[in-house]
Amino acid sequence: MLRELRTFLAVVRYGTFASAGSHIGLTQSAVSAQIQRLEEELGFALFDRTGRSATLNAAGRQAVDVAEELLSVYARLSDRGRGADQSGLLRVGSIASAQSSFLVGAIRRFRDKAPGWRIRVVPGVSLNLLAQVDSGEVDVAVIIKPPFALPTELKWRTLAMEPFALLVPRDLADRPWRELLKSEPFIRYDRNSFGGRLVDRFLRRIRVSVHDVVELDELQGIVGLVAQGVGVALVPLAAGLYLPKSTIALPLGDDAFAREIGLVERGARGRQPAAEEFADCVHAVTEELRGR
Repeated sequence: MLRELRTFLAVVRYGTFASAGSHIGLTQSAVSAQIQRLEEELGFALFDRTGRSATLNAAGRQAVDVAEELLSVYARLSDRGRGADQSGLLRVGSIASAQSSFLVGAIRRFRDKAPGWRIRVVPGVSLNLLAQVDSGEVDVAVIIKPPFALPTELKWRTLAMEPFALLVPRDLADRPWRELLKSEPFIRYDRNSFGGRLVDRFLRRIRVSVHDVVELDELQGIVGLVAQGVGVALVPLAAGLYLPKSTIALPLGDDAFAREIGLVERGARGRQPAAEEFADCVHAVTEELRGR
């Protein structure tokens, strides 16, 4: 709620959603989403909307003084402790595969540097996490790079390139991967995810039709299904992925493709120092993993 109140006051100060967003590091749609959440929480509208314009209404004008008072009280409360730069809650979004690899070491490293901060890991798929960083619901997130340009207010750091392979039961390992794709039941990486879209694009590119039997987003679940003999699957060889001995990953040779894992955060104007510190920790951990 404090974040939404700050955004509300920014709109009041700078006159429009777009201008407020440019000053605090959010897109216009993100500002609009925060104002809508605030209005839903309060139970009344703060702005009169006509077409694309929004004008502060009577209730909104009354809310300005209260919002300023609440933020002032919170600032004084923070000053009684160790200070806002030394403690707080950092919300870190993450796709499932990164939680057991990049984040473990990054959280430990960050805790050593900033012990006063608490961390809340927010799970989700890349598209949703990207929107949450944009709207300010999440401070920073580890996701798959989207197949479209990021908003200019967001910053991208590449962490790892994870090649895809065809995961098959070990007793099928002597057969060509393309033949297995055509003949065996296919366990599909969810097409609603960025990684699943890469698989779908790859299949169209090599002009192979597959026989889908299951579709899901959880990579370790896909591995489990392959290990149980349900079918074959195209999976990224993620750092935290466990492949049982009953399976084998067949390389795709000249047709190889990969997913890009990275960290998305808001630009300097919309980013708190703790988020930047955590981002540096994630980057350092991935460099260590790459060195091994």
